[in-house]
Amino acid sequence: MVIARRSLVVLSIAVLLGSSSLVAQRGGRSNGGMTDAQRKAIQSILALADDAQAGKPTPNDLSVAWVHDDLLRVAQQGQAFVPFILTIDSSKAAPGPISVYWRVVNKGAPPPPPPDPKAKNPPPPTPFPYESLTPGMVTAGQPLRIARSFTAPAGEYDVYVVVKEGAPTGDDSKKDDKKNDKNVPAGKASVIKQTVTVPDLWNGELATSSIIVAEKVEQLTSALSAQDKVSRPYALGAIELVPYTRSKFSKTEQLLVFVLIYNAKMDTAGKPDVKVEFNFFAKQNGAEKPFNSTLPTNLNGQTLSAQDLASGQLQAGQGVPLTSFPEGDYRLEVKITDNVAKKEVKREVNFAVTGA
Repeated sequence: MVIARRSLVVLSIAVLLGSSSLVAQRGGRSNGGMTDAQRKAIQSILALADDAQAGKPTPNDLSVAWVHDDLLRVAQQGQAFVPFILTIDSSKAAPGPISVYWRVVNKGAPPPPPPDPKAKNPPPPTPFPYESLTPGMVTAGQPLRIARSFTAPAGEYDVYVVVKEGAPTGDDSKKDDKKNDKNVPAGKASVIKQTVTVPDLWNGELATSSIIVAEKVEQLTSALSAQDKVSRPYALGAIELVPYTRSKFSKTEQLLVFVLIYNAKMDTAGKPDVKVEFNFFAKQNGAEKPFNSTLPTNLNGQTLSAQDLASGQLQAGQGVPLTSFPEGDYRLEVKITDNVAKKEVKREVNFAVTGA
């Protein structure tokens, strides 16, 4: 079954709780203008991430799962952009607000030390490569899919994600008049860890983004607000991708593939000359054989606009109907050849075609 497009109504918390607020709370210091409820709500979330980073047992009450991530390059020199998708078991999450926090740390890094309550002016803790806290909303009867992202330079990282019932502002609208009752149980929470390797996309060598298999590609008619950008990280410029998080497709669907190409060399006229091939292989009995191919995509001075050339990256995509594909397992090989640099890279996607 296709996972429905995210039903999480995300409101940006950036105007309420910036990264400086998180640093302050990790340091055990009060933050000007923050209520006691807000401070306690943030500290409880950060404590769960600290426990996970320290290797302590943590809950997964909401059955949160990391189901997909991609890798792209951003305009900031040396940085990569990693959008990712989580799912929540909607049967285990009560309707209402939730908090979504994610922390990116260098793999194997020790957890932050606990705050010293006796220190009058404790130094601010060392910031993580990336961390953020945002609110969300659980809607009754709808599947939950959360999309978020982070940026980081090349390296290997552990990403800790905390999803907790209740708003990060400490205003839990799900509580009734018993909210002052100390016997009311705390909201459910989930903590997961995912290791992500970020390659160097800025080293001048021919490279690509992830091969993104999209459910659809939508044209954006207006710029997204800062709030929308948080929960819609697959909005890339003037288009928005809705990626699939599954590898099985019916014969009535199409395989919509999208890739960005980086560091293509220029010829003497200052233009690239890149060929992109999409080759399909059928797998059977432990072996594979060529099945079919699409016409190559040529990216050069004759096919690219001035705007394409100014973007600093190339893009290619194909929409391939699966009607003619017999049921079975397949591998798509995307071969990118830089004719100027005389280099090539290959990326692949494994998928299956079913009759249903």
